[in-house]
Amino acid sequence: MQKLHFFYLLAFLTLAATANAQQPAKPNATEIYNQIQKLNFLGSVLYVAAHPDDENTRLISWLSNNVHARTGYLSLTRGDGGQNLIGPELREQLGVIRTQELIEARKIDGGQQMFSRANDFGYSKNPDETLQIWDKEKVLADVVWAIRKFRPDVIINRFDARSPGTTHGHHTASAMLSLEAFDKAADAKSYPEQLQYFSTWQPKRAFFNTSWWFYGSREKFEQADKSNLTGLSIGTYYAGLGKSNQEIAALSRSRHQSQGFGSTGTRGEETEYIEFIKGNQAKDKNNLFEGIDTSWNRVAGGKEIGDILLSVAKTYDFNNPSASIPKLVEAYKLIRKLEDDYWRNIKSEEIKNIIASCAGLYLEAVAQRPDATPGSKINIKLEAVNRSNIKMAWPSFAILPAENPEAQTWLRGVQSDTFLLANNVVRTAEQEITIPQDTPYTQPYWLAEKGSVGMYQVPDQQNIGTPDVLRQGKVIFNIEIDGATLDFERNIVYKYNDEVKGEVYEPFDIVPDVTTSIAEKVILFNRKKTKTVAVRIKAGRDAVAGNAMLELPADWTVSPAQIPFSLARKGEEAMVYFEVSAPKSNDEIVAKSVAVVNGKRYDLERTDIVYGHISKQMVLQPSQARFLKLDIKTGNEKIAYIMGAGDQVNKSLEQMGYEVTLVKPKDITPENLTAFDVIVIGIRAYNTVDEMALKQPVLMDAVRQGKTLIVQYNTTDPLVTKDIAPYPLKISRDRVTEESAEVRFLVPQHALLNTPNKITAEDFKGWTQEQGLYYPNEWDKAFTAILSANDRGEKPKDGALLVAQYGKGHYIYTGLSFFRELPEGVAGAFRLMANMISIKN
Repeated sequence: MQKLHFFYLLAFLTLAATANAQQPAKPNATEIYNQIQKLNFLGSVLYVAAHPDDENTRLISWLSNNVHARTGYLSLTRGDGGQNLIGPELREQLGVIRTQELIEARKIDGGQQMFSRANDFGYSKNPDETLQIWDKEKVLADVVWAIRKFRPDVIINRFDARSPGTTHGHHTASAMLSLEAFDKAADAKSYPEQLQYFSTWQPKRAFFNTSWWFYGSREKFEQADKSNLTGLSIGTYYAGLGKSNQEIAALSRSRHQSQGFGSTGTRGEETEYIEFIKGNQAKDKNNLFEGIDTSWNRVAGGKEIGDILLSVAKTYDFNNPSASIPKLVEAYKLIRKLEDDYWRNIKSEEIKNIIASCAGLYLEAVAQRPDATPGSKINIKLEAVNRSNIKMAWPSFAILPAENPEAQTWLRGVQSDTFLLANNVVRTAEQEITIPQDTPYTQPYWLAEKGSVGMYQVPDQQNIGTPDVLRQGKVIFNIEIDGATLDFERNIVYKYNDEVKGEVYEPFDIVPDVTTSIAEKVILFNRKKTKTVAVRIKAGRDAVAGNAMLELPADWTVSPAQIPFSLARKGEEAMVYFEVSAPKSNDEIVAKSVAVVNGKRYDLERTDIVYGHISKQMVLQPSQARFLKLDIKTGNEKIAYIMGAGDQVNKSLEQMGYEVTLVKPKDITPENLTAFDVIVIGIRAYNTVDEMALKQPVLMDAVRQGKTLIVQYNTTDPLVTKDIAPYPLKISRDRVTEESAEVRFLVPQHALLNTPNKITAEDFKGWTQEQGLYYPNEWDKAFTAILSANDRGEKPKDGALLVAQYGKGHYIYTGLSFFRELPEGVAGAFRLMANMISIKN
């Protein structure tokens, strides 16, 4: 039996592997043939950029499916700092979503996904700031690690290292780090601790993937001198798939749903341009791999393998792919004998998956429930079916996690002398296992330890860059074919039948016995010194009982000190309630909820992230909330909140004591708005909610009649109506990214800065990620600009907060990032928002 840890070293290399919790891939004959062609190409390209969505899916698809190169995308971040168009998740949870979107995108375009430990801390205007916050040395080490692990012959950067300040600082930094790592990856003195796992590696050449965007416009690019550029014709039509390269790329791009990057595929000739930057320049500019042997002759002992596989490709029968299996098994045996462990491991995994596909070999491990706790027992049902005439046997399997990781279950003697896999006969086996007590909980590994603003902590070197969650539940199926034993690893999954969706797959997770969560993540102690705090308790197993507690600093009081709970069934939830009293003086604390069961402390909160386009994800984070004792004066205004792209500002307004009603766009009518004093529009509503164009006259009339309308930021993307304000107003890309930038009061005596709360410079301390974004840079004289701020070295930006009287009411437009600051419990954001709500004529 092969070593059980083999998969962990190569998970990111396996093109045909299926994603966790997604239905297993079932390639057709054409797709299998394409995999065989890739099997015969021994060359790699690494595409490097900063974020999810930075990658050029047209080029990745073309390199993978037309050139047949192993093509990786190294995204230095997981996109944690962006906005979310499909739900309320931000920061770490948004990074989890975008990670899965990238994984899904690569399954479509044929690339392989990688990351560094860099945390997307938000927009950065220059690479110097970026590299300081990221910890340059650590991120550079990660890029070197990716190069040594992936061994690319060619590196292609999405961005230009020579033009700092012209784009996002993360963008430029990604190119700078890539070019520096180009040399350091070959230097044994650089990051020598990595060399116990992988050897040094020198890429052949590096390019910059330029486009019209970098020239300012398509017209300027058409007129530019392109003599130093290489044009790659990427408009390939794949007849067997019935799709153009651009159509495949568009499907991949459209996985980025949280960013609203749905893309329509195109057809016909298109050209991608790359500029040589570093390394050995090719004489034939159109051949990225010139001077690199990408055939099997590249490795000692490879010629015989190459000859066999060329024969397989030449004689491949699209009506009977299984006819190729004897030759493929012959090649597999030879590959296993190669001394070159790098290509041996890569090609072994590739050819095993091709053999399985040719045979229609279906292997599956299904748990009886979607999760289990350490120490519990669970039944696993295994299925194996060979849908070909090739003789196979299934002699044994191993299930992980297990008390003895080397333990195998032998099937010999179950039926005849071995467990034969006859053509189209389903074989099943069931086994109950005990989850070891020390099994780690399922968790995005990069979130398991507390990181910094710019970096995630990943203590295990071998995990750095791995794209997905490291799941514990696995089964190794040992299959005998023509004298060879092939070990196939499959994740344990949970599946069920939905009456609407049909067969649904979910991952199998290891969960705590109990999790808790404080219902409100920010609780204001303002008008009331004492508040009732709700804590939700959820059972991870049957028959769990213990005591729930809130942990607070000594000057805060909580009653009772603990509350007993008892949950009979797994998944059952209960709410317990504590009375919490704040101290007299203003204070800001982090409160923690804890459950103690049989003397063991459980302090994690479970969040399930469920969207149809990605695998279901479970995130475990410390169960805590911010409690704020603040002096905030508020009125009794009734608020209508109209949701845009998704935020939690409405919940923050409720914490402030306001009566808030969510109003759907279709319900915006003069009659329905009568009951409210203030209308608040959620973020990006005029970018994402088409009905706002029809309802804008109703909203403007409400302002004219005396209502206050507060519009939060929109982007420069197309607006559903150009008349988002009663007077002309133009949104720009202006922003202030430095949270600590000085804020100047342009009209110190204005009501927004004085009533009912006196706003001072202290109110702009402690803001997170940024002050604001997409400020207007042109507006009618009817508006009054209230605030001014700027990042270092830039001119003042005065569009953060604009107010205008319109009829009897007020219209307020703000680019300040209330959608981040309020859920984070930033006191000054609450005070300023209260003033905006309370503005009077």
